Amino acid sequence: MKRFNRSARICVTPVLAMVLTAAALTAATGTAVSAPVSKSGQSLAQSERLDRGLTSIRTATGNGNFVSWRLLATDAADVAFNVYRDGGKVNSTPISAATSFLDAGAPAGARYSVRPVVAGVESALADEVGTLATSQDVPLQIPPGGTTPSGESYSYQANDASVGDLDGDGTWEIVLKWDPSNAKDNSQAGYTGNVHLDAYKLNGTRLWRIDLGRNIRAGAHYTQFQVFDYDGDGRAEVAVKTADGTRSGTGQTIGNASADHRNSSGYVLAGPEYLTVFRGTDGAVLDTENYVPARGTVSSWGDSYGNRVDRFLAGTAYVDGSRPSIIMARGYYTRAVVVAWDFRNGALTRRWTYDSGTGGGGAYGQGAHSLSVADVDADGRDEIIYGAATIDDNGSLLYRTGFGHGDALHVGDFVPSRQGLEVYMPHESGNQPAEDLHDARTGAVIRQAAACNCDNGRGVAADVWAGNPGAEVWSSAVGGLRSATTGAQVASRKPGSANFVIWWDGDAQRELLNGTTIDKYGTSGDTRLLTGSGVSSNNGTKSTPALSADILGDWREEVIWRTSDNTKLRIYSTTEPTSIRRVSLMQDRQYRVAVAWQNTAYNQPPHASFASP
Repeated sequence: MKRFNRSARICVTPVLAMVLTAAALTAATGTAVSAPVSKSGQSLAQSERLDRGLTSIRTATGNGNFVSWRLLATDAADVAFNVYRDGGKVNSTPISAATSFLDAGAPAGARYSVRPVVAGVESALADEVGTLATSQDVPLQIPPGGTTPSGESYSYQANDASVGDLDGDGTWEIVLKWDPSNAKDNSQAGYTGNVHLDAYKLNGTRLWRIDLGRNIRAGAHYTQFQVFDYDGDGRAEVAVKTADGTRSGTGQTIGNASADHRNSSGYVLAGPEYLTVFRGTDGAVLDTENYVPARGTVSSWGDSYGNRVDRFLAGTAYVDGSRPSIIMARGYYTRAVVVAWDFRNGALTRRWTYDSGTGGGGAYGQGAHSLSVADVDADGRDEIIYGAATIDDNGSLLYRTGFGHGDALHVGDFVPSRQGLEVYMPHESGNQPAEDLHDARTGAVIRQAAACNCDNGRGVAADVWAGNPGAEVWSSAVGGLRSATTGAQVASRKPGSANFVIWWDGDAQRELLNGTTIDKYGTSGDTRLLTGSGVSSNNGTKSTPALSADILGDWREEVIWRTSDNTKLRIYSTTEPTSIRRVSLMQDRQYRVAVAWQNTAYNQPPHASFASP
């Protein structure tokens, strides 16, 4: 039964920016553009309208300003660009080799704009930007702390973030989760403070704050929030699990404001559970429905004290091939339930529900601490990669490997020489392979490592070394850096971290993002490219950023960390030169939805649908 009426919606003309996903980009952009080459056959789809994302960053040496902007899927194949500083053009001929320019010797306070040039004709000015220091700060407003019923005081730390165009202006806004200092893993008893979600423009203007209330426990496994334009009106919504007492950005209260369903151990194992969609502009409630699946009998999820029943995952997927759906899930150690919701015309409707049941088949026991979304069978519709099992776009089981639960999950075109995408996953069960790489469409195992009789807790698949074709894989319990293509060891030395990866320098390989540093892998040692200043990583030993994504400038990725005093988010952009010209990664569908699910539980880095050249 619905417990909250839909609020009135503002009617606007839908802005349906058609995104050319990777397979179509080659034809659209021509040979002059180093466009992603996809094997997933993604279709044209509703997506956000992006502006140029123009940014100017002062180089670390202070010898000039690095100006960078987006190449868009809608740009002409022969588009070039002129760069203007303080109204005067600074390039001698239109720039076509990349969408960046080092303005050597320029003053620190310069302002820039770019103008597209097509067939020799220059178009109107793009948005003008000033030059930033080596990073950009987004001021934050820290929520006030409090005291739990047991008398424990708590304060707040900025935690995971996501982006969406909340107001339809073509630029990203940031949605940030605030965790109390007493946030808990599900296995830990104790009260927690409330979880808050804030929305900020990049200049620090706060648009709203949502208080999820006392009946949503704080911790990495409880609140997975999705930021995406689900109804196609050109403005992103926020979808998240809510409960009695959740308070919207406009002051609306969901359910019974005075209800307190916490037990003496701090767990919330009674009371209604909801799924709510909030409006991106002001945080108002648009619709609330009962959360599916309901918790039911707590012990049916694997234990009786409240650990496994409250393991939640979330994502966004184009399960119909054209419009995004909200993916909400519960359980992965034993029973696993995955639900696809549509938000259309102001209402949430359930498209399908996959339930593994408790019999041990299907996705039962195969889930990870995250999920991934990709079109694994090249039919234009997205599947949900739920750890060691995959759910088809219609809500049926596509396959299971049977290798069980694991802590990390990577999906991408890791083996360019074979058709289709691949899934790489380390495993936790001691009698199962320590890691495996399998066909994302069929589940057929491409290679696997011997059982390690251990919890292989960390592992990564990415192209980090040009000395080996395709991607490399490495994990905590398997020796050496290994080729994803052959499984053979290609270097005895593994990268110095097994966490996130990022496109940062100018080549096609990704770099190592771990804690508050970025390193370049080398067989004899990693090279430090960036050390964040005055910042901290999130989620304890997971050492993950608030967000890593291509949100500004050219196709390389930004990293966002919280400052150590939690007063700001600090955005770092690369100032490394590049000769690669590529459409914004946020216009590759698989990458874009990966940014949406990145905040889910044990955060994982986003992978695109294409292989590095």
